[in-house]
Amino acid sequence: MSVAGTYTPKPGAAPLSRMIGAQAVLETKMLLRNGEQLLLTVIIPTLLLVLFSAVDIVDTGDGKAVNFLAPGILALAVMSTAFTGQAIATGFERRYGVLKLLASSPLPRWALMTAKTLSVLVTEVLQVILVTVIAFALGWSPQGNPLAVLLLLVLGTAAFSGLGLLMAGTLKAEATLAAANLVFLLLLVGGGVIVPLDKFPDAAQSALGLLPISALSDGLRDVLQHGAAMPWGDLGILAVWAVLGLGAAARFFRWE
Repeated sequence: MSVAGTYTPKPGAAPLSRMIGAQAVLETKMLLRNGEQLLLTVIIPTLLLVLFSAVDIVDTGDGKAVNFLAPGILALAVMSTAFTGQAIATGFERRYGVLKLLASSPLPRWALMTAKTLSVLVTEVLQVILVTVIAFALGWSPQGNPLAVLLLLVLGTAAFSGLGLLMAGTLKAEATLAAANLVFLLLLVGGGVIVPLDKFPDAAQSALGLLPISALSDGLRDVLQHGAAMPWGDLGILAVWAVLGLGAAARFFRWE
């Protein structure tokens, strides 16, 4: 039988790791329950993979079309989640005051960004598994170094997350919605995802090759289609974008 006063209250915040984990789980559940985000991050990339692999619309060079398309669709999946989806969701959280409330909680602001990044990574793992299974069903024959693929995906996620948070933290929610979707469509067409960069004029190829989506899709294609060991040039481009994007987001992000 317990005696009154045996237990002394000890108010305080939960351990930081537990707070980050709980917030990451919440962010992931919210993302997976959002039909519009699922359309953008899961359904559209898989439909594009199936459509362009089955129908000879774009000249993808020698070999099966899926061998060219699958790496580009993996890059598109990363961009759709880390950039477009995160920018839109965070922009509206900022508009409705959700971020302001979270910023006043015991969870530090950097820990909130960490939880959002973990949520993005979990979603990307599900996307990669889905795209890979569908690509194998279409006859994909990947090769190359898995470590190089992992480095490309991690740096690509960092680059697009920084750009997405920068957009969400500086523009109004409606502007973020329009701009993020517009950038998604433009990079889908001009980022080497579906249409090879060598189909563009020589002057445009140099500029397009410096885009993060081009570096990610070309790097994944070099490894998975051509068996390259480590695409240092593409990794360098993604690293620069990651540093610039995350640095600018940390500097200019407004919480309300």
